[in-house]
Amino acid sequence: MRELHVIGKEIRADWGKPYFGASPYLKAMSTMSDIKEAYGYDTGDSIVRYFLANATTWRGETARRIKKELNDMLR
Repeated sequence: MRELHVIGKEIRADWGKPYFGASPYLKAMSTMSDIKEAYGYDTGDSIVRYFLANATTWRGETARRIKKELNDMLR
């Protein structure tokens, strides 16, 4: 599995202007290595879940691939 900050970098490169609701979670993911890592009072898996919930407007092949990768991490 790739580290979250690497995935965050790819998301930023592909998603020109992220939805404002997804931005804080994308910012958090961009500083994290692992889904088991905490960010403030939030767990890594909650950060990923909130990002996915707010990333419904991000579409395309890269979006589908990365969303699947993140969902696989949650399992």
